[in-house]
Amino acid sequence: MSVGLASSTVTATRAVTTARTARSRRPRGVKGIPLTILGIVFLAIMVFPVYWMVNTSLQATSGAATATWFPWSPTFAGYEAAFQQQGQNFVSSMIIGLGTVVLTLAVATPAAYGLARFRMRGTRPLLLVLLITQMIPAIVIANALYTLFNNIGLLNSYLGLILADSAVQVPFAILLMRAFMESIPPSLVEAALVDGANDFRAFVSIVLPISRNAIVTAALFTFLGAWGDFLIALTLTSTPAVRPITLGIYNYIGANVTDWGPVMATSVLASLPAAVLLIVAQRYISAGALGGAVK
Repeated sequence: MSVGLASSTVTATRAVTTARTARSRRPRGVKGIPLTILGIVFLAIMVFPVYWMVNTSLQATSGAATATWFPWSPTFAGYEAAFQQQGQNFVSSMIIGLGTVVLTLAVATPAAYGLARFRMRGTRPLLLVLLITQMIPAIVIANALYTLFNNIGLLNSYLGLILADSAVQVPFAILLMRAFMESIPPSLVEAALVDGANDFRAFVSIVLPISRNAIVTAALFTFLGAWGDFLIALTLTSTPAVRPITLGIYNYIGANVTDWGPVMATSVLASLPAAVLLIVAQRYISAGALGGAVK
């Protein structure tokens, strides 16, 4: 009886071992195949509008709905028209975007360092105010600035658009860079102060180089926000001299409802700066966005 029980136990143990071995030999990636397929489907859905935009821009069709699924006979006539008719708008957007980045970083970087380094009364309420400003729609800010800019002569000017876009972007840049600068060990700044440097010298020589990732991240988001702005430009401009590309596309659609090739080509060209910057600064964005989360 005991021998039979022992034999049954050995047989059961071997069966369990064989089953475990079979499961261990099964490819681990098999379980992830459905999730991979689902991810590919969602990616295709999100990328399809971009593909259709590029596809239509390369076809000599009368409308986006009549374009074929693939540009069998591609033409760059739409891009030529876009460069000729929208070139000034591209230059305006570039001036506004770069000017907004410079002004925003000049204001937000020392402000973020001050809020992270020095313990002052009212810091928490100030941070709460900065957070609340992110909830205010851009059109509200634009309407509030319209009367002021009209009185001081900043309507239809690059400076007016740069100041307005910076007013929207500065709070976010401060919050982003402050979170990163709080993770900088105070001993680094204190060592510079012991060596004879003042607070400004320590800020320039120690804090700025260490905060490079956060600064690049803030600069990128600031540029993208200014480059893609539509409501502020629509409210504060009325002449084509300082019209950004977003407003140019808006007016372009009304004049080219029968020929979508140049419209789509303009949209593709307007998307290139953002795509290139995101690709180039990808590693800085990852480090800058997550750097303040770990101390």
